[in-house]
Amino acid sequence: MSDIYLVDDHAMMRDGLRAVLEAAGHQIVGESDHPTPALADLIRLLPTVLLLDLQLDQRSGFELLEQVQRRKLSTRTILLTMSAQPRHVAESMRLGAYGYVLKGSSSRDVLKAVEEASEGRKHLGAGVAELAVEGLMNESARGSIQSLSAREQQVILLVVRGLTSAAIGEQLHLSPKTVESYRSRLMAKLGVGDLPALVRLAIREGLISADDN
Repeated sequence: MSDIYLVDDHAMMRDGLRAVLEAAGHQIVGESDHPTPALADLIRLLPTVLLLDLQLDQRSGFELLEQVQRRKLSTRTILLTMSAQPRHVAESMRLGAYGYVLKGSSSRDVLKAVEEASEGRKHLGAGVAELAVEGLMNESARGSIQSLSAREQQVILLVVRGLTSAAIGEQLHLSPKTVESYRSRLMAKLGVGDLPALVRLAIREGLISADDN
């Protein structure tokens, strides 16, 4: 059975996890509601598994996950969170998490994740595999946007705000025909086929907010 450390900012959640895990024969070696003392404990205790929430009051669990990886600790991290954001799943995998389980999942799923992580295997909870694929696809799209020139990003920004090619050309001192060429080339480069898809991509990647549209 595994030595486990709990990080969650809700004491009731930690109590429930402790009861489930200890009933299954695991040992809880420590717990915290904050990344800073948790890191000190992890360095000292080196538990086999860390069960980590992403939302920790005003802090993010990613801070602790990144420190675990940076310091090359042997502890294997499982994210246990309410967040079903694809980008959070993708980021956790990038940072070396061994599992991602949504709160509200069954106790059996949590125990399965702990078992898999203890044996060095990855575990994605119910419904999380699809989120991981979507998040990784979004990461690919983000890389494409970051590779665009400042002028290309200007054109995208004005297109998704609904300006006509003539209006964009006037602002950027380009001909409407040149703007159309930019628009077609950029949509092909980003792998989007129409304006709504381009708008969704721009919102997702932070070029505009949903309120701008």
